[in-house]
Amino acid sequence: MGKKKGLWHSDAAKEAVVGYLFIAPWLLGFLAFFAGPIIASFVLSFTKWDIVSPPHWVGLRNYHWIFTHDTDFYQAVKVTLKYSAIYLPLEIVMGVAVAMAMNLKARGIGVFRTLFYLPYVVPAVASILVWVWILNPHFGLLDTLLKFIGVGGPNWFGDPAYALWGIMMISLWTIGGSAIIYLAGLQNIPPQLYEAAEIDGANGWQQFWHVTIPMLTPTLFFKLVLGLIGTFQTFTSAFVATKGGPMESTLFYMLYIYNKAFVSLKMGYGSALAWILTLIILAVTVAVFKSSPYWVHYEAERN
Repeated sequence: MGKKKGLWHSDAAKEAVVGYLFIAPWLLGFLAFFAGPIIASFVLSFTKWDIVSPPHWVGLRNYHWIFTHDTDFYQAVKVTLKYSAIYLPLEIVMGVAVAMAMNLKARGIGVFRTLFYLPYVVPAVASILVWVWILNPHFGLLDTLLKFIGVGGPNWFGDPAYALWGIMMISLWTIGGSAIIYLAGLQNIPPQLYEAAEIDGANGWQQFWHVTIPMLTPTLFFKLVLGLIGTFQTFTSAFVATKGGPMESTLFYMLYIYNKAFVSLKMGYGSALAWILTLIILAVTVAVFKSSPYWVHYEAERN
């Protein structure tokens, strides 16, 4: 028995070694490219480091300066929160509307779905540059079309009042990616629920409000969490189109981190900003999860 037990332990050990060897590439990649940089950025957030010289420990000085003296920090938070508060509801409403259209059993619906999804797979920088040309106030396509009807278009990326709306237009152009996810949620709704609602005399709007929306809330919850994380990390559109201008009207938080860390070479300060953003995203995400029992309805809970 003792010999067999020892043999079992030997075989288990061999299996464990083989298992660790199989996951070793992933573990090494995780440690080198994820866990390592995360820990390093946390330590660097307590230092003053310009990349070219050794880091100098400053304790909580970076965080103290951010909250007490850095007005650009509050501007970046304001712009990011404003963008999130306006863009996310628009993205949800438009995404669900497009998904409802995609869900229709009509001729050529496959072409319609493809056309709406294509912008989502176009490289971000290329699509942003196209939109910068379209929204150009002097020779852009949109301005030219408006002139035909006697309307002068605004200076989208040159006027602080319109620049953020221009960024939102660029982002909403890729609504097809979200619509596909909403479409999957719509197609998972049992058709017998609509049949029962119709028998009870519910019209189209009542079916949408009392059947479609409640059954779609798990998908809406999923997209809301991802959307919040994504909007707080908005960078590419502002970096390519406006560089944070005019007058810091599109100074998103991620763009501000980039400017501090890689333009001003204040890597320690940028790391502190990044960790503050992490805590903000964590707090908002936890709040959304805490609220989910009050508005997210799962089919299993109904049975």
